[in-house]
Amino acid sequence: MFRRRPHQDGDELLARLGSLTSLARERAEFQRSQVELAIALQREMLPADLPAAPGLRLAARYVPACYGLNVGGDWYDAFRLPDGRIGLSIGDVQGHNIEAAAFMGQVRVGLRALASVTSDPGDLLAVTNDLLMTLGTDLFATCTFMRLDPATGLLESARAGHIPCVWATADGRSGITDDEGGPPLGLQEGMTYPVFRHRITLGGVFVLVTDGVVEGPSLDVDEGLHQTVRLAGIAAVAGLDAGALAAAVIKGAERVGHEDDAAVLVVRHDGPANAA
Repeated sequence: MFRRRPHQDGDELLARLGSLTSLARERAEFQRSQVELAIALQREMLPADLPAAPGLRLAARYVPACYGLNVGGDWYDAFRLPDGRIGLSIGDVQGHNIEAAAFMGQVRVGLRALASVTSDPGDLLAVTNDLLMTLGTDLFATCTFMRLDPATGLLESARAGHIPCVWATADGRSGITDDEGGPPLGLQEGMTYPVFRHRITLGGVFVLVTDGVVEGPSLDVDEGLHQTVRLAGIAAVAGLDAGALAAAVIKGAERVGHEDDAAVLVVRHDGPANAA
């Protein structure tokens, strides 16, 4: 009876292992290229700069997760509205792939375009939601949209399934907004989104974040939000600028385990006393 010699078995095993290793390398390179493409897509879709107004300071920070071979669809945005007020948005698309990054771009551009028709935060989220429903995608997004009047410090806000904002004042008060929100965008048409009003006082700050900043394996969302409250409170009392606070908040995201994208948008009002 013919028996295969041991070295022949070894050669076949080595050849098989070599083939599997090559295939695994090709797949890893493909996945890595997909992540790099998604990150590049995200960065191109985020605003190159933020609007300026007398007495108003805006700052943002964004860090992609790159956990394993995933990338999310977080975004932030700030832009001038036709009436001179400023629109602020931040959000998070469900999913971690190129499709999520592309959908993020559609949501962000949709909000900008529709804000020229209606900038009321509740109406804007409602019409954006209905627009997304026509796209026929399974993806959805959480979002907060705010309309800010730089002259008065009045902030009008609506939330679509997104985590609340953080605020702090120069006299030492701080907290988390308790606005009632509506459902995420893109789940069901005909939704409504209540609008709540806040006033950012002289020297005060508002901090908008995505859940990658405040929630992860090492920190639950309540702890994460209160960590951001502490940072905002210190920054407001100490008079730190918006950029320094945004950097501190995104640095704090490392404590949550950072499995998701992390985005921060900070508003600081340094206007005249009668704007408080």
